[in-house]
Amino acid sequence: MVPFSQARRKRMKPEIISDYRSQIGEGPIWHPMEKRIYWVDIPEGKVLRYNEEMKKHEICYEGDEEVHGLTIQKDGSLLLFMQRGAVANWKEGRITFIIDEIPDLRGIGLNDMIADPVGRVFWGSIPSNLFSGERLCALYRIDTDGSTEMVVDDIGVSNGLGFSPDCRILYYTDTFMRRIYMFDYDQKSGTLKNRRVFIEINEEDGDPDGMTVDEEGYVWTAQWGSHAVVRYTPQGFEERRIRFPAKKVSSLCFGGDGYRDLYVTSAIAGPGGEDDSQAAGALFRIETPIRGVPEFYSRIGL
Repeated sequence: MVPFSQARRKRMKPEIISDYRSQIGEGPIWHPMEKRIYWVDIPEGKVLRYNEEMKKHEICYEGDEEVHGLTIQKDGSLLLFMQRGAVANWKEGRITFIIDEIPDLRGIGLNDMIADPVGRVFWGSIPSNLFSGERLCALYRIDTDGSTEMVVDDIGVSNGLGFSPDCRILYYTDTFMRRIYMFDYDQKSGTLKNRRVFIEINEEDGDPDGMTVDEEGYVWTAQWGSHAVVRYTPQGFEERRIRFPAKKVSSLCFGGDGYRDLYVTSAIAGPGGEDDSQAAGALFRIETPIRGVPEFYSRIGL
């Protein structure tokens, strides 16, 4: 483990590793079996991946509808989350739907998802008109048998999720309320309780979007519209802020050997008007002295 004093001295500089200009790049996740980073371009319905060894990106899936995010399944396949609550397994070019739709989510998108240690997946819903003030959002859980349950309601815009290193806390972002909440998490049952505010973000600091948690329990959040990713202490104090050439940084994850590479997605379109900068929509990487933790595999339908 690198002492914070040493980590603080190292300047973290974002590097563009994929210049694919995503309309809304989101949901980066490291695939440890393949040693590739995956992410989605939501409105284009594309899943992309970047090969570290070959130093190039490719589109590995392109469908007729939006893809809002993904998890890595235990067998190495991808679990894709789409419009209307649809969930599909993608493996070797073949797609199989596990859930065709959830009737309550017709016309509503999904936003950010995370697998837990058991293989369940938590994922949020978002209104068709972001920041409209409609209280339509909620957090859902899909169990390994494919059954679903709404576990949190009364959310403005559902966004980033992350577990504490000991998996006793689930962090959950409400972009509309500009808050990241904390819940006590029961791994055995998959239940959440005792919601409280972890941090509340000022309007001038951007909108909290995707997030991740490093091995020391510090919370990283992409702050849409602010050109920045921010790292918070477990007590909720800002520890560092990293500037990006793209305005709409959207989400982030750790990966690479030793999980010391921070991958960050960005967007051209979305709330706040278009970002016409050269770096908008790119995938960034930052080499860090700080170690992340592997994401859990989902086990839906396996």
